[in-house]
Amino acid sequence: MIKISFNFEKRGVSMQKIGFDNLLYIQKQMEFIKKRIERFDNKLYLEFGGKLFDDYHAARVLPGFDVNGKIKLLQEFKDMVEVVFCINANDIEKNKIRADFGITYDQDILRIIDHMRAMGLSINSVVVTQYRDQPSADLFRKKLEMRKVKTYLHTPTQGYPTDVDAIVSDEGFGANPYIETTRPLVVVTAPGPCSGKLATCLSQLYHEYKRGVKAGYAKFETFPIWNIPLKHPVNLAYEAATADLNDVNMIDPFHLEAYGETAVNYNRDIEVFPIVKTILKRITGESVYESPTDMGVNMAGYGICDDTITREAAQQEILRRYYKAVCDYKSGSGSQETVNRIELILKQLELSAEDRPVIARAREKSEASGESAVAIQLHDGRIITGRGSQLMTAGSSAILNCIKALAGLPDELHLISLNVLEPIVRLKDNLFKLRHTVLNVEEVLIALAISGSSSEVVAFAMSKLPELANCEAHASHIVTQTDDDVFRKLGINLTCSPHFLTKDLFYR
Repeated sequence: MIKISFNFEKRGVSMQKIGFDNLLYIQKQMEFIKKRIERFDNKLYLEFGGKLFDDYHAARVLPGFDVNGKIKLLQEFKDMVEVVFCINANDIEKNKIRADFGITYDQDILRIIDHMRAMGLSINSVVVTQYRDQPSADLFRKKLEMRKVKTYLHTPTQGYPTDVDAIVSDEGFGANPYIETTRPLVVVTAPGPCSGKLATCLSQLYHEYKRGVKAGYAKFETFPIWNIPLKHPVNLAYEAATADLNDVNMIDPFHLEAYGETAVNYNRDIEVFPIVKTILKRITGESVYESPTDMGVNMAGYGICDDTITREAAQQEILRRYYKAVCDYKSGSGSQETVNRIELILKQLELSAEDRPVIARAREKSEASGESAVAIQLHDGRIITGRGSQLMTAGSSAILNCIKALAGLPDELHLISLNVLEPIVRLKDNLFKLRHTVLNVEEVLIALAISGSSSEVVAFAMSKLPELANCEAHASHIVTQTDDDVFRKLGINLTCSPHFLTKDLFYR
């Protein structure tokens, strides 16, 4: 019988090092957006790029950044903001997936609308762009209208984006229905890139000026950060994150020429700026902006309070992006070109693909056991491993071992009785007729929660799960989608070596 002695007193959670002052960032961002609203006729269309909720990329490269900081920023404008969503009809038709959540773009809009309504923010409408009678887009629009969400259809704009005469006319932007708005700040956002945010903003400006309202346009993108160096790891991490889109950070030549000041932007904004500037001038009658950087309202660079910490965090993010790209290529969902682009970024920073301590430990554990393995580095520096077995996945084993270590419990202690685990295995085998009955992380955590209801020891160990947030982890093999999802929900930064768990073509 194992003797256990431990203290049930709540222990302090090890916090990640902070390199970003989120409160200062929110304060400066609020002030700057207010000034931009005042610059125009108290009406600003703000193209909102990136993620409104759950911006884990920003939180990883800027430790201290609130993953929901941007939506909290909008809450500060609660009485003066309304939100318009854009979604490309072709993305609906293709069931385009938001990779970090594994849900389609149209489902993501529904999810975000629910969250924003719960926070008391005003939802104006959803605009379906690039509409050409796509059946899936019609179904999505009907679903929204049945739930009392206003929708608008924007067909491809004549001449867009190069024929300015055709674009800025009643047959161009004028052909789009006018979106009725009542508040000074209109945030135009989308679940992903190429959703028509810019065209929607410019279309609204055209209609506003025809109505005598001298509205303005601005753009809010967190990355790249314009006032830190071009090759700063934080900006390079953005390149790595968008390597599949061919995004490249560049010095903004228009800003340099106009002001003699170096600013960082990215290729797509720089390439399209001359056209956007011309369209804005045609609509408003004046040169509103001299550079794509001018159009932006991003104050994230002012929130960096420890450059060393943000550099280290961004380098780890680049490595994570590299392993994701390699695994995507191995799985057939990515390209060698994406891998090559990130490899070039690693070379620029003189980083090795092995520059993650958890990689060597996962490999060593796998080689020693002959099974798949996962290594997790705790905030105190300890690296805990787990191996796969006929009962549970390597990820399940590693997480159980981690919470035992954090709770000060002996490694040989079994937190979950076989009496709890075996019926789940039998259910998967006998009733669900699954070929693979190994318990994944989600199933093991449910079993842990059940065990915790009758054991203070198990409940205490389970209370340590939040301490795994922001820990680094590596798997010797590509984990199942379920395990990957649970690691993400726990906030564990997991990478995988590009090796399959089995020779089976279908495994989950």
